[in-house]
Amino acid sequence: MLRAILFDFNGVLVDDEPIHYALFARVLGEEGIVLSEEVYYRQYLSLDDRGCFTQALRAAGKSAGAAEVVRLTTRKASYYREQIRREGYPFFPGARELVRSAATAGLTLGVVSGALREEVEAACDQAGLSRFFKVLVTAEDVSEGKPDPQGYLRGIEALNSQPPLPDRLFHPHEVLAIEDSPGGLQAAAAAGLATLGVAHTYPADGLVADRVVRSLAGLSIEELLRISG
Repeated sequence: MLRAILFDFNGVLVDDEPIHYALFARVLGEEGIVLSEEVYYRQYLSLDDRGCFTQALRAAGKSAGAAEVVRLTTRKASYYREQIRREGYPFFPGARELVRSAATAGLTLGVVSGALREEVEAACDQAGLSRFFKVLVTAEDVSEGKPDPQGYLRGIEALNSQPPLPDRLFHPHEVLAIEDSPGGLQAAAAAGLATLGVAHTYPADGLVADRVVRSLAGLSIEELLRISG
């Protein structure tokens, strides 16, 4: 029985992966490192900012110490804020509607993302969705990003421990993770969650999930309920 949904953010709710690639490439370019679009989408897409910069620095034979990674992450976050202030957050078709209909159906909702908390909160505020999410697990809340399951394990813990407390505990098989990347789906499955892959970023045949769809547009709550059956 489905009782809760944990959404990924980038690539599921917000269509900003092209923005993230451009800004990673910009910041790394300022450090003399070239990041191609093909390499980003093949190797770095499911990583959080910290993981992406760490791997890119190491691949270039440069120091990837904590201070250096924080410096680059902070610069990218500043560029991201500037762009979002100009253009706003681009949500995928059907994303806002699905969040609202899931909340109306009585499901408990959360976000588990490698994005920074300020980005998730700002996007949800812009779209009028903040009140629907009980749980936000973001980059600051974990020491290891996806495909490590830590974020989803923290999400389950928060569903059970944050007020309002549930009448009975949420068990992983009662929670659906909606992800767009193989690494994200791997993390959710390792935590024991049911999974829905959305082919916003990767081709559908590259996603391993309980069910895969091409878009959230038109996706009904009845269809989601059947996934966790």
